Amino acid sequence: MPISETWLLPDGVADVLPEQAQVVEALRRKALDFLASRGYQLVYTPFIEYIESLSSLSESNQDLDLATFKVIDQLSGRLLGVRADMTPQVARIDAHVRPVQGIARYCYAGTVLHTKPQGFNTSRAPLQIGAELFGHDSIDADVEMVDVMLNLLATADLIDGVHLDLGHVGLFRSLVKLAGLNKETEHQLSDLYQRKALPELAEFTQSINFGSDFYALGRYSSDLDALQANLSPAVLTDAAFRQALEAVITTHAQIRARWENLDIGIDVVELRSYHYHTGLMYAVYAPNRAAPLAQGGRYDGIGEHFGRARPATGFSCDLYALCAGQFKQVSTVVAPKGIYADLMKAIEQARAQGLSVIQLLGNDDLNSVPYATHQLVQVAGEWTIEKI
Repeated sequence: MPISETWLLPDGVADVLPEQAQVVEALRRKALDFLASRGYQLVYTPFIEYIESLSSLSESNQDLDLATFKVIDQLSGRLLGVRADMTPQVARIDAHVRPVQGIARYCYAGTVLHTKPQGFNTSRAPLQIGAELFGHDSIDADVEMVDVMLNLLATADLIDGVHLDLGHVGLFRSLVKLAGLNKETEHQLSDLYQRKALPELAEFTQSINFGSDFYALGRYSSDLDALQANLSPAVLTDAAFRQALEAVITTHAQIRARWENLDIGIDVVELRSYHYHTGLMYAVYAPNRAAPLAQGGRYDGIGEHFGRARPATGFSCDLYALCAGQFKQVSTVVAPKGIYADLMKAIEQARAQGLSVIQLLGNDDLNSVPYATHQLVQVAGEWTIEKI
């Protein structure tokens, strides 16, 4: 490769320069402090693991499996996976490494790696931050998680004008079971719902059991009153369907009580990661952004692969995406060379105030620090910080 091309990075991977890095890091610290205040304990997980440890999700989520880089361990000869999501790792901790009794709350922040971008204009190496709650299968746990997610966005000053989307895989899943559909038909329906292809859905549902109900589910996915008015009695009285519907209604009401001015929508056929989620799903969108700011949902039984199936719900987001377009100039103070007591004291005081202070080396002058914004100068016997 020519030397002129050695600085190039792979598609979907980018450096983060000082003007944005300090914004990202400040938000990371602020977000983790907030999560700690809500009782979520911080964990660090390894960047790479045996693929079997990461397969607790990939077995039920082919999208995650395809997103995972796989390499051969030169020590053991076994297949390793580079984490594409930190949720299965936290599930391993809850199930096997730290199997506490009762409810466990964890949070995390770290880089993950994707084989391909997971959305329009998204990074292949996002800085993922999130929270997980294990050991409780109630709506209260889901509501807590949605509330924590919204408050985290509020700490980033991103709550104004956002839209919360609520869904539940249980409605579609229970209707599929009631109709006795095979996997191929289930997959075709899921694809039609995801594409919002109502004309195709109308034609496709004419030849399947409970076809009018499947069409109504797509046609009135955002209007629960209209949906219930157009469903057959057999569906409305199905216990699993009713439970999922009530969960959406209750969650909507409880979030509305906590966030009166929040724009909340419902889409019961938003089936992203359908085979991974087991219940309520939620995502937050901002104007003029294609990808969600944060998203999550319920995924009960995730720890079964590690010998301890537990109810679980959680969310995650990309800190880089939250800080997109935000930059802050780094203030740097340049001090002259010397070890005079008064000069060293002035430097220590400036650093104690949170300022970045660089002392010149050798015969250097201000030109050796091209990004300097201030300088420490002596005026009337006193050291003073002046803007350059």
